[in-house]
Amino acid sequence: MISNFKNNISSLRIFKTCIFLLVSCLLYSCYKFSGSSLSPEMQTVKINMFPNNAANNLPTLSQDFTVALQNRFLQRSGLKGAIDNPHLLIEGEISDYSITPTSIGSATTTTQGNTIQALQNKLTITVKVHYENSIDPTLSFDRTYSDEAVFNSDLDLNTIETAQVRIVNERIINKIFNDIVANW
Repeated sequence: MISNFKNNISSLRIFKTCIFLLVSCLLYSCYKFSGSSLSPEMQTVKINMFPNNAANNLPTLSQDFTVALQNRFLQRSGLKGAIDNPHLLIEGEISDYSITPTSIGSATTTTQGNTIQALQNKLTITVKVHYENSIDPTLSFDRTYSDEAVFNSDLDLNTIETAQVRIVNERIINKIFNDIVANW
């Protein structure tokens, strides 16, 4: 009986090891699948400043967006920064920045009359991107990217605006990066 118990424990350990190896192989293959589709000739990238041409303006938006985009490409693509004759050129502008109500609450009575209160607000950022690929010009494009973040209206905008902008910037940068590097 003890011998049978030891065999079961041994079989269980072997089974767990096989499952671990199988899961490890699957995760490794998924990671490899999501890699870059840039050709090996592509070595350099230049990302110009994205000016903030939106009517509503957050003073740090242009610099924050541009630096985050540059960091993404330099850290995750294997490309090196270039000043002259880059293989990839990315430039554009921030064309819209708006905060609008998305859901309305009930009217409340004040000394001035009824006031309708927004329950949630939506921050939307739109970015126009011009991408040039000097190795394969057929992959070059001009596209507009937009994303948003919804937040409760009872939160102080001055307190949460930077965090909401960071979320929206990250989403837009993911889209740009995937369109250029992953070519999906």
